[in-house]
Amino acid sequence: MKVLDALRHGVAELHRELTRYELVIWTAGNVSARVPGEDLMVIKPSGVSYDELSPENMVVTDLHGNLVHGELAPSSDTAAHAYVYRHMPEVGGVVHTHSTYATAWAARGEPIPCVLTMIADEFGGDIPVGPFALIGDDSIGRGIVETLRGSRSPAVLMRNHGPFTVGKDARSAVKAAVMLEDVARTVHIAQQLGKPDPIDPEHVDRLYARYQNVYGQ
Repeated sequence: MKVLDALRHGVAELHRELTRYELVIWTAGNVSARVPGEDLMVIKPSGVSYDELSPENMVVTDLHGNLVHGELAPSSDTAAHAYVYRHMPEVGGVVHTHSTYATAWAARGEPIPCVLTMIADEFGGDIPVGPFALIGDDSIGRGIVETLRGSRSPAVLMRNHGPFTVGKDARSAVKAAVMLEDVARTVHIAQQLGKPDPIDPEHVDRLYARYQNVYGQ
């Protein structure tokens, strides 16, 4: 229970990062975390204001989206998160936002090209587009998994919907969401000025390897 309590607290706090970086509005968006060693996850309740989120109202479901602990209904994206956890065991956190610039790329159905070292570092190449899928079942989850299995990117732009990011834990997935919106905005601005230059694939590989394996403490 201590692990579960810590996760509920952590997931509640990470939702504050979504509002801090202006990645969501109203009640849209969500963060989830896998419960280590259990077929469970912690996720935001559906339709609850960010100001009202707390560790106590984070909900726990199994990896098929069935409520296990909590009094509120889980997020409408629960089935998508659950599908990702079932099929990508290396993933410990999933985030969904409707951040403005990343969602604009998703609306166009256009990958974000790897024209910045920051994109190479965090995403390992172009940021891919996933298929259109309706909300409510695991269709979105299937699209996320199918797209990310063929990519080093922790982010996918679900067509006509918005971005989903994954990570080894929920904090890593939130970081990817923050960085995604930043590069989506920068590349959009760069395109207004002309055609951005793509980074050579060999350099992308070297940048990605350095950032993933050397950068930081």
